[in-house]
Amino acid sequence: MRAVGLLWAVVCGLLLPPVTADEGILHASGSGVPPVTKDYCIIYNSNWVSLPNSLDNATFRALENLTSTVLCSSSEVPSGIMKDKAVVVMRGNCTFLEKARIAQNLGAKMLLIASKPRLSPLSDNKTDFEDVTLPVALIRYSDIVDMELTLGSEVNVTLYSPPLPEFDYSMVVIFLIAVFTVALGGYWSGVAELENLKAIASPGERATRRKKEENVTFTPVTVILFVVICCVMLVLLYFFYKWLVYVIISVFCLASAMSLYNCLAALIGEIPFGQCRLACCNKSIEVRLIFLAAFCIAAAVVWAVFRNEDRWAWILQDILGVAFCLNFIKTLKMPNFKSCVILLGLLLLYDVFFVFITPFITKNGASIMVEVAAGPFGNSEKNDGNLVEVPTERSAPHEKLPVVIRVPRLGYSASTLCDMPFSLLGFGDIIVPGLLVAYCRRFDVQTSSSSVYYISCTIAYAIGMVLTFVVLALMKMGQPALLYLVPCTLLTSSLVAWKRKEMKKFWKGSSYQMMEHLDYTGNEESTASASEQPGGQ
Repeated sequence: MRAVGLLWAVVCGLLLPPVTADEGILHASGSGVPPVTKDYCIIYNSNWVSLPNSLDNATFRALENLTSTVLCSSSEVPSGIMKDKAVVVMRGNCTFLEKARIAQNLGAKMLLIASKPRLSPLSDNKTDFEDVTLPVALIRYSDIVDMELTLGSEVNVTLYSPPLPEFDYSMVVIFLIAVFTVALGGYWSGVAELENLKAIASPGERATRRKKEENVTFTPVTVILFVVICCVMLVLLYFFYKWLVYVIISVFCLASAMSLYNCLAALIGEIPFGQCRLACCNKSIEVRLIFLAAFCIAAAVVWAVFRNEDRWAWILQDILGVAFCLNFIKTLKMPNFKSCVILLGLLLLYDVFFVFITPFITKNGASIMVEVAAGPFGNSEKNDGNLVEVPTERSAPHEKLPVVIRVPRLGYSASTLCDMPFSLLGFGDIIVPGLLVAYCRRFDVQTSSSSVYYISCTIAYAIGMVLTFVVLALMKMGQPALLYLVPCTLLTSSLVAWKRKEMKKFWKGSSYQMMEHLDYTGNEESTASASEQPGGQ
């Protein structure tokens, strides 16, 4: 279960890119005193027409609601009704630019196309409609209904597209969550390592410690196999997304509930009171752990039911996600720096290949990683570059892979009104570097090096995150964060080991695990010999 969970985290180990459609704002004003105003999301094509970047440069037009027609023929509307107005008609039966040409010939100054299906990019062959110059935008039909209810029947509207803010403070929140999770996961792994060392020194505690320990160790061979499985899983998701997404959601609920239980149980175990136990079938369990298990299951179920509720479900997803990452960083152990280099190096190549190389391979020129991570485009699909409408229904294309930290964008822009109001960071960008931070912390414990490796690697991770956000702001497109996190953490760890003249030991890892195995085997053999002696006398 843990290996499967980490697989999903790595598959989506990138910052999700923004929607490729041009997003804008329809600013509507009612006729009351004082006038009531409200903003709505629109989708337009900047290759057809440019919109003002602020309200100061925008021109208001009276809105004529003609949603009773699809405007595929000029005979569908009375003569003169569109003169110098903004017009809204229904989507369907003919192309967007055919509607625009008819509206322009009838004197309209702005065309809004109401869509009941999910908003999607405007795509038509503009070369056949060079004479069309009026602004054309797609708007939700539900927003047109809300506009009438909120602002009345006499409404003035204008369109504008404010530039995206250079920096959104939601990135600060994501940065704090990521660094906190990596640092805490590494520290927790170090605490477990210290307990292991104490158990080795005390033979009486060794058996008890072995029963509690549930770590999984990655060797170089299993690392290579793991990356191959990642590649296969990603390709399967690319071709069978609408079925596999529900499988991943189901297993995420189970894995996150288990992870939340493990995290909270570790905290509760430090509380010295309330330890009454319940005996059953020759075993006993603390009553408080039973209630804790019920709470964790309930949290996962509530998220599963309300996962598409954007107003608050993201908080629960982030809590479950942080617990998920913490548990994996603590549980999955890298035996040496060699395994860390192989894992992070291969996953870096994996990330770069599926983000930057696959667009040259796929038919539609899209990145496989981006397609899988962002999910299909609502209720539309692309066919030879043209938009094809499909029936509107609540189906898998609405579902997203639940392996990201989500924080609502705090800066106001068109994106906050449209479909992507969140800044996202994949679990893989936390877990994968976190495994190296955890190894550094365990190495500090093994060598009593005053946390120098752990602190240095954590700071390097934070610097890598800042670098990722800087490039994201400059390039204005999603970035594979491992491209910056992997070099920062690996180079820093190597530099610290080289400066301390411990590179050989750091590369091969501590030999205490082998000593523990030999010691444990020797004790078993001694116990067996002692038990055989009375029978042989």
